[in-house]
Amino acid sequence: MKRLFIVVFGLIGFSMRLDAQPEKSGTIQFESTFDPAVLTAANGIKLSSEATARIPKSSVNSFELKFDQLHASYKQQDTPGSDRQKRNRRYNGLGLFGGGLSRDYYYNFEDHRLIQAFDLNDTLFLMEDKMGMLPEMRFGSGQLLPVIEYTPSDEVRQILGFTCYKVIAKTTVKHHIGGIEREVIDRYSFWYTNELGFDFSPNPVLWTGGAVLAIEGKGVDVKAISLKYHNVNVEDLNLPKAGVAINQEQLRTKLDLRRKQTRLSRIGFWN
Repeated sequence: MKRLFIVVFGLIGFSMRLDAQPEKSGTIQFESTFDPAVLTAANGIKLSSEATARIPKSSVNSFELKFDQLHASYKQQDTPGSDRQKRNRRYNGLGLFGGGLSRDYYYNFEDHRLIQAFDLNDTLFLMEDKMGMLPEMRFGSGQLLPVIEYTPSDEVRQILGFTCYKVIAKTTVKHHIGGIEREVIDRYSFWYTNELGFDFSPNPVLWTGGAVLAIEGKGVDVKAISLKYHNVNVEDLNLPKAGVAINQEQLRTKLDLRRKQTRLSRIGFWN
């Protein structure tokens, strides 16, 4: 009887441990808001009433993080009537970190790899990236490589029931304009949790550890708004089969060429 009691007690304890295990797959819904007017005002830029009227309205976009134990994908959700060309024009206020391109991200937790997928000139490209680091490439002439500093905070917040910790990211970018060096400083706050068991960020640059569930900045607000545990289709986590591999230097060359084409077309020298 004593042995039977021990066995039964052990099974109950094992069952309790199984019930207490966190879910291993599901979807986190994110909402990203970008308000150019707030960004302009926060930077101390004064505009005429005519210029203010031409500023784009605040935009709200939805993103989904689908994950299992080994992989995840973070993708913008298409709205009715949108197409790939329109999608590439969407902007979330974090262009410094992504060059203004709309990107999907694919995470491999086992190998700690991050791949970003984006459309450029009607071609789907795949480029390996690193979390917590700014791109090594420059965006535009006269711009030096930006510098980013992370400062942990003592602030704690609950997001979707997870305990999240605040980190402040300070970015410094120097521009050479007309022979004069100008320094531009921005600050972003992001909130991360270690309770999900994997590393992730809606913008991989803003990351120091864990899973980032919210980002706040000038005119920028990205936040997780819902979490649903369920089985995830592996096709939603796999890299696109038709993607073409590219590195940062190759991307820089293509973007520089596109800027040149745009400038020439505006003055009528490009057919």
